[in-house]
Amino acid sequence: MPAMVQTDRARPRTVARKSNRSRWWKWTKLIILALVAIAILYQAWVVISIFRFKSSNPSTTALMEQRASEARAKGEEVKRVQMWVPYDRISRNLIRAVLAGEDSRFFDHAGFDWEEMRKALEEDWNRGEFKRGASTITQQLAKNLFLSTSKNPLRKLHEALITKEMEWILGKRRILEIYLNVIEWGDGIYGAEAAAHNYFNTSAAALGADQAAFLSSIIPSPNGAFNPEHHRRRVERRKNLIERLMRHVVVPKDLD
Repeated sequence: MPAMVQTDRARPRTVARKSNRSRWWKWTKLIILALVAIAILYQAWVVISIFRFKSSNPSTTALMEQRASEARAKGEEVKRVQMWVPYDRISRNLIRAVLAGEDSRFFDHAGFDWEEMRKALEEDWNRGEFKRGASTITQQLAKNLFLSTSKNPLRKLHEALITKEMEWILGKRRILEIYLNVIEWGDGIYGAEAAAHNYFNTSAAALGADQAAFLSSIIPSPNGAFNPEHHRRRVERRKNLIERLMRHVVVPKDLD
């Protein structure tokens, strides 16, 4: 009889535990569904934005907003100098220099340079660290327009999805045009026209080969490792390399 009483007492606790697990699983499924719905809605907004960028220019980018937040957090003035110019008013010297420095196979791939990725992985593996970048111009634009500068795997997967969408929707010429108008070229300096005025007191259309190679050389980190004020010799070495490489860059005639 005592054993039967003990069993009867244990039964409500077992039922309660099952009920708690059922409620926990129900809430877990609801949270997962909510996150999936948010992700789908956000991605739909991204796709709509990309379609809009076919004919209208982005008013801001995720990178610009991040830099503004960083400045406000430090109590500094938010800087932004940008003057949008169409593709036809950007020096072909600059276009070749940027392609030479950032993505020499831009016209040969569909958003990803698998050969560069392989080399980057091999170098990182041999060094035992992850430093070498292999992002194409389209990948860089996807990150600058919509994402943060973090390097977590989830962000990279999202970047890959946006990259493919931009290649399908925008095409090479428009990707180049947007990229050259929104990338960072110094503290608060965005786009080729602002960069040309800041560094050479000229327009993006009038940039010579030497000036274009200089601007291309600082793209990877204009406020850090390739800041021309603090790392002039490093910038000069990269500029000289880009000047040699850009002689071999060919821009398709249908983009001119």
